[in-house]
Amino acid sequence: MKKINESYIEVKKSKFIGLLYEISSNEEVESIINELSLEHKKAKHIVYAYKLGNYEKNYSDKEPSGTTRGLLELIHHKNMDNTLIVIVRYFGGTLLGSGPLTRTYTKCASMLFIK
Repeated sequence: MKKINESYIEVKKSKFIGLLYEISSNEEVESIINELSLEHKKAKHIVYAYKLGNYEKNYSDKEPSGTTRGLLELIHHKNMDNTLIVIVRYFGGTLLGSGPLTRTYTKCASMLFIK
């Protein structure tokens, strides 16, 4: 596993930490997610998407359906493979709604590709 980049955005007191990894196996993804869960125990959600060869997965960690689809779409748009995008969310007390939440996750993930 190799962490490539990090991003950060705050919206209505919710904090979003984006992480971009180069990966080589499903086990590596599990290991990264477990490690982040321990590191960010107070985070409300840890969402992610990854593509590994022909296999891809999108996980929304109890967020509204579809709010994290932009993560996988971004991986496709950038023609990435062996790539994991993780967004750690600390809830700030205000519900954002599906549209703004989707845009925030996608924006945080997009920031990972800006050098």
